[in-house]
Amino acid sequence: MRIQSQKSLVASYVALALSTSTLLGAASAKSLTEQDDTWQEAQIWTTYQISPYLRNSHIEVEVEDGDVTLKGTVGQDTNKELAEAIAAGIPGIKSVNNQIEVVENDKPNNASIERNYAQMVDDASITSAINSKILWSKLSDTTETSIDTYQSKVTLTGLVSSQEDSDTINAMSQHTKGVISVANQLVISDEPISISKKKDPGTEEFEEKKGHSMLADGWITTKIKSTYMYSSNVDSGQITVNTTDGIVVLEGTIKDGAERALAIALARNIRGVKSVTSDKLVLL
Repeated sequence: MRIQSQKSLVASYVALALSTSTLLGAASAKSLTEQDDTWQEAQIWTTYQISPYLRNSHIEVEVEDGDVTLKGTVGQDTNKELAEAIAAGIPGIKSVNNQIEVVENDKPNNASIERNYAQMVDDASITSAINSKILWSKLSDTTETSIDTYQSKVTLTGLVSSQEDSDTINAMSQHTKGVISVANQLVISDEPISISKKKDPGTEEFEEKKGHSMLADGWITTKIKSTYMYSSNVDSGQITVNTTDGIVVLEGTIKDGAERALAIALARNIRGVKSVTSDKLVLL
């Protein structure tokens, strides 16, 4: 891990830990000027739990008068350095005595089958991402779905209008970042499913153009970009999306034909999209 990227990770983890400490039941800061040992220990531990590199490590944290002692084992030198950098970044910490040992092939701490806080955050993020992708899609008016995620494994339940819709939602879920597996328990309804229009708060969902009610081009562009961002097999940073009268133009670079096909399919599935042009998507 490069030092620059490590510093960025530290800043992100510490900021998230500070903002979520009350959710963990950690000792209240009372006033941020006190910075007592218990609060600092909680922040360090919380940040380790958020970090995908440290959440399953065998690390013990002790804080006394702002001086931190770290003990335990990790599998890599970079993880030892990251643990020290995170502890040093907590407000009020004066010094860090890093006694962590690097043990090759150190086995992750997976003794408990219960989710830790970081896993619950991951699961909630996956559920939210899949729900958003369905809400923005053309399927939102003809499906009644429920998403449950446990330890990155997704279970789909509810009603759909066809096998094609079931397959589409299954694929959308599988291609969501962080998903390990998908159990598709969706049932094809014998009767037509009609759901009232779902609103996307904070956006102007519809506008009148040329006598037709259609989704605003800006809304479509935003939702396609967001769908790419949530998807594991599309590099959203390399694809530009432009929409005019519901016609989407994709431009940028892709790594292979599979990414092209997925990018096109995801764009076509967004509500209000009439067609997708991908001639300007080129291989790296």
